[in-house]
Amino acid sequence: MTVFLFMLIILLNACGSETTEEQIHQYLEEAVELEEDFLAYEEEIASLEQEEQDIYETITDLDDFSRIKELSKEALDIIQERSDKLNQERDSIEASEEAFQKSKPLIADLDEKNVRKKAIEMYDVMNERYEAYAHLYELYKDSLSLEEELYTFLQEKDAEPKDVTNKIADINEYYEEIHDATEAFSTYTTRYNELKKEFYDIADLDVTFNEG
Repeated sequence: MTVFLFMLIILLNACGSETTEEQIHQYLEEAVELEEDFLAYEEEIASLEQEEQDIYETITDLDDFSRIKELSKEALDIIQERSDKLNQERDSIEASEEAFQKSKPLIADLDEKNVRKKAIEMYDVMNERYEAYAHLYELYKDSLSLEEELYTFLQEKDAEPKDVTNKIADINEYYEEIHDATEAFSTYTTRYNELKKEFYDIADLDVTFNEG
């Protein structure tokens, strides 16, 4: 999985009571803030993935079963860490979604037709993004289960090479699906950020973007 940078809004100048557009802005940016931890978890997961990959490459060059067994146990510990980080990442996304959904009734209250149309388009794309993440999460979770099976299998001295090969093939198939799901999630993220800027522009909201 890779890191997806989310546009942050760092300034909103408003005078007097908040308009509907400004209230929507607050919920959208609350959703952004709740995803800040998500980016950190992505980086930690990527680092753990590399650690596990290094272990796997070492195992493939070994003939010493006791060493293979030892390294397989280390890999299983890393898989557990990845699983924990993945669940924390999911919690971050779900908190973001909960905040974002608060904007829905406000969007229906927008008076200006063009503003409301743009807000609905933005809202729909963000929901597709959340759905894309849910799919990505399930795929990644399943791949971790397969990797756990692989390293458990490698601790068996009489493990058949064919069975190991088949397990690796299954894992690789999952990672192809994960790659596609990651691309979809990234595409929705990019499109949502574009639509959010367009919404802020058409709604005449005075904001400053920090595109990290």
